[in-house]
Amino acid sequence: MTAKQRLEATLWDIANALRGKMSADDFRDYILGFIFFKYLSEKMELYADEILHPDGITYDQITAKTKDREAYLKAVSDLSVEQLGYFLEPEELFKSIVPAGEDEDGVDAPFILDKLTDVLRHISESTQGHESEEDFANLFEDLDLTSSKLGKSETDKNNLVVKVLRKLATVDFELGADSSDVLGDAYEFLIEKFASGAGKKAGEFYTPKEVSMVLAKIVTTGKKRLKNAYDPACGSGSLLLRIRHEVLDIGQLVGQEMNPTTYNLCRMNMIMHDMHYRRFDIHNEDSLERPQHMGEQFEAVVANPPFSAHWKAGPTKSSDDRFSAPGKLAPKTKADFAFLLHMLHHLDDGGTLACVLPHGVLFRGAAEAHIREYLIRDLNVLDAVIGLPGQIFYGTGIPTSIVVLKKGRKDRDNILFIDASAEGNYEKVKTQNKLRPEDVDRIVSTYRERSEQEKYSHVATLAEVKANGYNLNIPRYVDTFEAEDAVDLKAVAKELQALEKGMKETDAELAKYCKELGIEMPFA
Repeated sequence: MTAKQRLEATLWDIANALRGKMSADDFRDYILGFIFFKYLSEKMELYADEILHPDGITYDQITAKTKDREAYLKAVSDLSVEQLGYFLEPEELFKSIVPAGEDEDGVDAPFILDKLTDVLRHISESTQGHESEEDFANLFEDLDLTSSKLGKSETDKNNLVVKVLRKLATVDFELGADSSDVLGDAYEFLIEKFASGAGKKAGEFYTPKEVSMVLAKIVTTGKKRLKNAYDPACGSGSLLLRIRHEVLDIGQLVGQEMNPTTYNLCRMNMIMHDMHYRRFDIHNEDSLERPQHMGEQFEAVVANPPFSAHWKAGPTKSSDDRFSAPGKLAPKTKADFAFLLHMLHHLDDGGTLACVLPHGVLFRGAAEAHIREYLIRDLNVLDAVIGLPGQIFYGTGIPTSIVVLKKGRKDRDNILFIDASAEGNYEKVKTQNKLRPEDVDRIVSTYRERSEQEKYSHVATLAEVKANGYNLNIPRYVDTFEAEDAVDLKAVAKELQALEKGMKETDAELAKYCKELGIEMPFA
């Protein structure tokens, strides 16, 4: 077992052992928040020790009685807010907050909830007036230590919190190790585990990592470095972080997330993956209604937006540069094309966009058909359509597709269609379908090579797509029909004759037994 796997298993065991009667969705916010607090504390102490090394003192040696305490803290504060983005005093570190004690249930512990609340609030306050303020503002607002979810009485709440903190205190985050992403990946592992049990809510904050890998590999095709990447419905940030894994370097990760809790989770996830606060820019807003990055262009754009969401397709949208060009707006009850057009508006020349959408966008009529035709005939930006299996996303069983758009694409005379939805292109894990590594590799290599494979992919000419009325339904282009084996009628006739003979013999045997018993045959 690798260090990452050990850490993942340990953290998940702690989460399961401590959850008690609290719902997984509620406990997620607490356990992930406490892990994040421990990470910030250890990061703070490591950096402070580095600053103080020439003075021959460690950060935890600075107490209320330390000579020149205020000078030390001022120097550390100025540098840490600039470099890390926040500041914690020695008494506010995780290890200083967690009360010593052997009792695992925390019943012997002093009351710490008020102090812990103050410390978590101070993390955000330490950033006020600094460049990192927006990245840390209200970061712990979902960690409500007064909530009845933690227990009926204040003592019960305190005991549970102490129990969680003591368990986490036993876990070595190994922040000094070279593999800085070990803890970040373990954190995302927990997010995924919570998503798998969250039902319909899971889709709000997590895209299965295999799907994220497909999207990330597609938008980074042919590139080792990226200027930036954007996700207008970024959830917990897993998609953006996956892009970072696919290149040697990336300038900035940018996104919007309208759910406040998920927005906080995204920022935590970024920081836990050691993304410097200057290298991510995440906003808590509705991308379609209140876009925060107008005028900005991105080299890679990805998204798994809410499927067929309602949106305000009113008169103001008809004059909005993002949506007005096709001449018709996406339906009010289906914002899928609104998201796609918004993403295209932000796509830089030479950039690639990959978006997960429900299959309906490929063939529905009316305004959506008009927008499809505009994207293909007028702009010629549709590069590929990839069909995914059903039951692959948490919280929904509908089949989905990946729509790939490119500005300035090389293959301007064709569109690639891939059908990865057939049995054999995924594995079934309980009630979920899951792409295996070989399934991901096949999708990506087929996309990159634009290869034709029987019953799997087809490179359709624009003329072919036009002849289909710009209908992109994948079965129109990829023939997955499996012919049934020919029936041998002579063999079937012989089988029926043998059955008939057997039935007559059975009837004769039954009649013999009935006669011996002096009863009538049950049927003539």
